[in-house]
Amino acid sequence: MKPLKTEVAFTTPWFELLAKTMQPGEPPYYSLRLADFTTIIALTGEQRILAVRQYRPAVERYTIEFPSGIVDPGETAEAAAFRELREETGYEAAELESLGAMNVDNGRMSNRSWNFVARGVRPVEGHVPEEGVEPLTYSMAELRNAILEGEFDHSLHLAGLLQAVLHCPDLRAAFFQ
Repeated sequence: MKPLKTEVAFTTPWFELLAKTMQPGEPPYYSLRLADFTTIIALTGEQRILAVRQYRPAVERYTIEFPSGIVDPGETAEAAAFRELREETGYEAAELESLGAMNVDNGRMSNRSWNFVARGVRPVEGHVPEEGVEPLTYSMAELRNAILEGEFDHSLHLAGLLQAVLHCPDLRAAFFQ
């Protein structure tokens, strides 16, 4: 089924509100069009997982998340993942393993989260992370506890972690240890 008509009802730099008419005479169905984004499950050579602490105005508090960010127009998800990892944490990866994309919220939004695993990430000498973004590292046990205690509660990033744990036997063994 395709909409009979789609109109942009409202535009911001971050999203567009779409009004989709599905059936004649019915009010429109509203959804959000946002850019795709990347989430990176990055492990250091010591098997510590990178995370970031930053203030999020939407929830009016500091959150702990994995490095992530939007895919800019004309950029691949992989290029965005390399860029965001470096910008937010000051670490870089020699390569990324793509876990594929997940729909973010099928009922309201059309964007996807592209999830990646980066192994053996290293700090970039002299690099200063983004202002307001504090890089953190966790052992797998510490991350598991942060999740259980509600300290790490970003559902989309938890979905990416689950995807990584199911996809990578070594991460699965470490997570459920």
